[in-house]
Order: sequence, then structure tokens, then C-alpha cells
Amino acid sequence: MSMTTDRPQSADGEPSDSPPAARPLERVFGDGHTKGMWAWTVLRILLGWSFLWAFLDKMFGLGFATCRVDETGGIDYLCDSAMIQGGSPTFGFLNFATEGSHTGFLFDWMAPAAPDAINFADVGFMAALLLAGVALMAGIAVRTAAIGSALLMLFMFLAADVWPENNPINSSHLIEMVAYLGIATVGAGPFSLQERFSKVPVLGRIP
Repeated sequence: MSMTTDRPQSADGEPSDSPPAARPLERVFGDGHTKGMWAWTVLRILLGWSFLWAFLDKMFGLGFATCRVDETGGIDYLCDSAMIQGGSPTFGFLNFATEGSHTGFLFDWMAPAAPDAINFADVGFMAALLLAGVALMAGIAVRTAAIGSALLMLFMFLAADVWPENNPINSSHLIEMVAYLGIATVGAGPFSLQERFSKVPVLGRIP
């Protein structure tokens, strides 16, 4: 009984020790431990941008989640809701979004007292959006940023999604939390500035 192998053959028909030629998709997406890394890299950059954009929108009132005029659909740039004008970026979430969660009451003590009452929760939330967004997009300190982002998603899940309205378990926050944990596991991947960042004193030691 003979067994066939996938080893390539030389011109005279004998098995060759040279590695097999890469298939077309493997040449594009990589193989072995690199296979699928392109997808993780794209996911890292996209999630980083979602954080960075949320920071910019809430800070300057760019009219997406902040400073949109409901009556006309227009944008009132730099309105009173923008943090740079004294608006609290967490007021709406911590005062109203938590009402539908069975564990939302645990976060009542963090809620700002008024739309223009910036507190420690606002500062911490905005700092997390900025730092995680920049780190994930640039590919620096990715494991630390991804774990921090996963914890933020867990916080938002407990604050607003227990139990989710349209699913007994899943919510976007829970799915994003798992995605961040995956990024923390695989690391930055290509298109990363980690090599240069690692040369920065002290900060370069952050994983």
C-alpha cells in the first residue's frame, strides 16, 4: 500500500526538499502564522478610528453623535454639547441609556448631574477614546490599548445592555469586546509603528 504526499517533485520525478510554491491567495494574504493577520490589522485600524472619531465628535461637536439639530438634521458645530464648550460627553449615556439594563443602576454614581457638569467619568472616558484610538491606529502599545478597550466595552455592556433588547445575550459591545481581546492576542501586525515606538524611553516598554 503506497501513500502519496504533497511534496513537490523535481524535473526527474524525484521528491524535492524545496518548499512548495505559494498558492495565489497565500501570496496575497500570507500563510502559516501570518494567515489572517491582514484581517486583524484592518480590524485594529477600523476600531481605532471608531474610538478616535468618537473623541473628535464629542470634543468638537462635529454633528454625528454630538451637535446634530434634530428638527432640521443640520449640524450646529461647537454647540453647547461639545466638551470643548463645557458639555458632558457621558451625560446622556449614563443618565438614560442605563435605564434599560438590569445592571445599569450600578453606574448611577458616575452620571454627571447636568449636561454641562463635566466630571471624572467624562475626563476618563475621553482620555480612553483618544489614547486607545491613537494606539490602535498607529499600532503602538496595542496589547495594552486592546485590553483597555475590551474593559471599556465590558463596562458599556453592563451599563446599557443587560439584557440586550434584540438578543438574549449578544450586543455590539460584547462582540467588540471579544474583537479587542483577539487583537490583544495576535498583536499589532503589519502597518505598525511599534518598532519605532519601542525605542522611546519608558513608554516604549508598554506592550
